[in-house]
Amino acid sequence: MKLNATKIPMRVGNLYIAVINERRAHYLDLYAGDRVILKKKGKPELRAILDTTENSELRENDIGLYEETWEKLETKYGDDIDISIADKPISVLYIKDKLNKKRLNAKEIDEIIKDVVAEDLSDVEISYFVAGCYINGLDDEETANLTKSIVKNGQQLKFGNAIVADKHCIGGVPGNRTTMVAIPIITSTGIIMPKTSSRAITSPSGTADTMEVLANVVNDATKLKKIVKQCNGFITWGGGVDLASADDKMIRARNPLSLDPQGMLLASIMAKKFSVSANRVLIDIPIGPQVKIKKKKEGKVLKKRFIKLGKQLGMKVKVIFTDGEQPIGNGIGPTLEAIDVMKVLKNEPDAPKELREKSIEMAGMILDLCGKGGLFGGKRTARKILDSGKAYEQMMKIIKAQGANKKPLKPGKFTKIVRAGKDGLIKEIDNKLISHIARCAGAPRDKEAGLFVHKKLGEKVKKGEPLYTIYANSEDRLEYTNEYPLNKVYSIG
Repeated sequence: MKLNATKIPMRVGNLYIAVINERRAHYLDLYAGDRVILKKKGKPELRAILDTTENSELRENDIGLYEETWEKLETKYGDDIDISIADKPISVLYIKDKLNKKRLNAKEIDEIIKDVVAEDLSDVEISYFVAGCYINGLDDEETANLTKSIVKNGQQLKFGNAIVADKHCIGGVPGNRTTMVAIPIITSTGIIMPKTSSRAITSPSGTADTMEVLANVVNDATKLKKIVKQCNGFITWGGGVDLASADDKMIRARNPLSLDPQGMLLASIMAKKFSVSANRVLIDIPIGPQVKIKKKKEGKVLKKRFIKLGKQLGMKVKVIFTDGEQPIGNGIGPTLEAIDVMKVLKNEPDAPKELREKSIEMAGMILDLCGKGGLFGGKRTARKILDSGKAYEQMMKIIKAQGANKKPLKPGKFTKIVRAGKDGLIKEIDNKLISHIARCAGAPRDKEAGLFVHKKLGEKVKKGEPLYTIYANSEDRLEYTNEYPLNKVYSIG
């Protein structure tokens, strides 16, 4: 059946989608979600996902193509597009099997991941796979197979027999930018540490967002290998290079309901490490009432699984539990966090102590894992490197190699100071509320927006003293933060 092409001027994230009128769909016995083959004369056929509409603007003899599909077929208005039904990928059957409590083997998992990468599964189908893993779990073998498949269906950076370090925090703690301090410390010793980091999804900033304030974070694999030769490591956005790309697509499906199936969480983290050939890995599991892992007992189960999965992948893994009850740095939001990082690296007197000390501790553990701790241990070595200014010099080298962002580090021009309503001690800090307020101010999209924390747990405060300052680049954004109970971020006792 030939239909006339019309363009839908919207992008849908690399999926190939075609839309036809419901009356035409009924005539062809096609339904929303069906796979169809699209053919244009002189072009290779294209598999796409079908959608239908009752909108009368799309006539019965028209076929609407979103921009990705339009460009792939090199279409012009009025071109004839032949449409025919295609079989659903076999991976859909395996997704049903998972929903029906069946254990999936390596081949079945690989078929699912191949179709995720090829954009041959709809968002709904990927969501069902996530739901199946959430409801029925993934055992250790399934988790290992999922990890290997995510890496297999993307690029992998290889460094021969070299020791390659990596680290990961499972998230939830605002201002936790230890990566950006630890990497220059570690790479200054000659250890390779290629760090692919994420952008924020629900937080005010991811490591990639903060690093982007200082340097370019969109790099292809060829450029990243050159940077490693120059600097022994980098801090780049994982979505900017085809490393574990299937994982990024599944994270999008997990996000709306905050679904974190344990096996999928493990595979997600370890696939990123495996994709850069890491063989020495430090995992940071924050524990606290407002982070992913609430109790240490739950963390211990996760720790065992991380170590076991690491062995299956040929990695030496160390897992630590850290405090998830308050922000690590003072700045929350890309620019404010970048200011914190640079203050620590420059050894400035007002650098946030928690960020400095946690970074030294973690860098020391990684140095010990890699056999570079020295006579007095990794922590002492890491502190010496930071104190000497060598880590700052190394960070500037990495920034230059990735492409420096020369814009001055300045937070948003509009501010609101939230002050203590009484004297007392800081008993509790609401991390989630801090994150919400920073996002309302404009972070992470507006890199200069966010929040600066003046007081930490256990500190004394007097009535009228600043607790935190909100930064925004518009008065409307600043006003919007009033939608949240600003006086409930801190509990003063």
